This record gives sequence, structure tokens and C-alpha cells, in this order.
Amino acid sequence: MSDSPYWFLALFALVAFGFAILPLCVARFWSLAFSPQKPGLDKNATYECGLVAKGDAWVQFKAEYYLYGIIFLIFDVEAIFLLPFAVVFAERTFEAFLAMLVFVFLIVEGLAWAWMKGILKWR
Repeated sequence: MSDSPYWFLALFALVAFGFAILPLCVARFWSLAFSPQKPGLDKNATYECGLVAKGDAWVQFKAEYYLYGIIFLIFDVEAIFLLPFAVVFAERTFEAFLAMLVFVFLIVEGLAWAWMKGILKWR
């Protein structure tokens, strides 16, 4: 081996790749060797909560559902960041208070942007 410092990184990447792929290969070979193959109509049928599937599974959803979900997740996660600050509020410095005010301002700005764009109106 040469004196290149990148040999360690290449070895590390190879070991990481093997660590991820090896269990998948072992599981695949195990299933091929020990699992009985029983294909049939019942086994290959789509299972839907114990009921026989009817019709096509393709259903279109409005984009508003996804927008509401994403906005909820964003504001929910940001609200979680407020809790630790509220717990130790008296022990923090004024700079930490200003940083949290900037954070709350960004939350309110995002909410105002969504409101002005009309994303929060249900159509």
C-alpha cells in the first residue's frame, strides 16, 4: 500500500457497503434455500384488510392534502423546538432569547406566507 491517506477511506467505504449488503444477501439465500414455494391465487392476491380487493387501486388525491400534511409537519416540528427553550427560559442569556425570537419570527413568517398564497383555504 502507498502512503495515501485515502486508503483508509476506501477500506471504510467497502466495509460499510458490505455491512449493509451482506445481511440482505444472507436473507435472500436463506429464503431461497429454506422457504417452500407455494404460489397460488390466494397467496398472490392483493390483501386489503381481510376483504377481497375490488376495482383499481389507483386513486388520485388532491395536492391540497399533501400541502396540509407538509405544513402541519413543518409547524409541528418547529413547535417541538420551542419546548426545550421554554423549559430553561430563566437560565438562558439575552442572546439566546433573541435567537428564539428570530426563530419564532421565521415560523410566523412561514405561516403568513402560506396564508397569503391561499394554501390554507380549502377548495
